[in-house]
Amino acid sequence: MQNDPELNGKYLGIITKDFVVVADTLKEAAYQVKKRGFSDYPIFPISRLDMPFGQKLIGRDELATEWNFHITYIDEFVQREIVTDLEAFKQAYKNPDEFCCLFVMDEDFTNFLFIPYPEEE
Repeated sequence: MQNDPELNGKYLGIITKDFVVVADTLKEAAYQVKKRGFSDYPIFPISRLDMPFGQKLIGRDELATEWNFHITYIDEFVQREIVTDLEAFKQAYKNPDEFCCLFVMDEDFTNFLFIPYPEEE
């Protein structure tokens, strides 16, 4: 479950542009998920269209982004049988204080992507 090399040219620039806008909100949401004991594995599904994953956190129209950002946890991915090897997922999952776990859903690409949060100044 590494960042897919196919992603770099096609999506990374677009996702990164939006990610900079929402990073602080996502980081705080991940912190709250962990702090409140909901999950140690927060996941942010993103897509350009509405999707059936988690709860919408930031809509495209709210901050003029190209992507809708939702929030959920690993449990939903296990229930939907998207993640079938939970231990492998946990090993690949990066520190949520430093990296945002996105689940990118688009016409040509669907996969997990870990993006480092911008460093605080």
